[in-house]
Amino acid sequence: MKTQQLQTETANRQFSTFYVQDLFFGIEVLEVQEVLRYQEMTKVPLAPDLIEGLINLRGQIVTAIDMRRRLRLEPRTTGETPMNMVVRSDDGAVSLLVDEIGDVLEVRNDFYEPPPENTPRELREMIAGVYKLDGKLLLVLDTERVLQSQPVN
Repeated sequence: MKTQQLQTETANRQFSTFYVQDLFFGIEVLEVQEVLRYQEMTKVPLAPDLIEGLINLRGQIVTAIDMRRRLRLEPRTTGETPMNMVVRSDDGAVSLLVDEIGDVLEVRNDFYEPPPENTPRELREMIAGVYKLDGKLLLVLDTERVLQSQPVN
């Protein structure tokens, strides 16, 4: 019984989930530092377009990346306020501006598939994989790829 429980535990992964437009994304729970409401930002002159600005997170300066711009989606309408999903990266904390925060989901690895080959290359390289859930797909982001300011070639 204990061996079976251990195998089940290692076969599952946990993701913090969020929405950008109508897309459902997940990031490994251990990569997420925290989730926050919208924070006031300071614009950064000459920064790439996907960088919305900088936020002061309890004394730590954090770059905020607009996920709609990063994914080349329609901009938010006036009045739509994004949420901050602060993730850990090799270069420190970075905030991903997302439309809505979801739940923490535990998914079984047997529901996992690699990104489809016919997905546009830039998007495919940002997505580590896809989980088939009831009625929707969970797109797992490769945060290091997402945080690259230059588009993937």
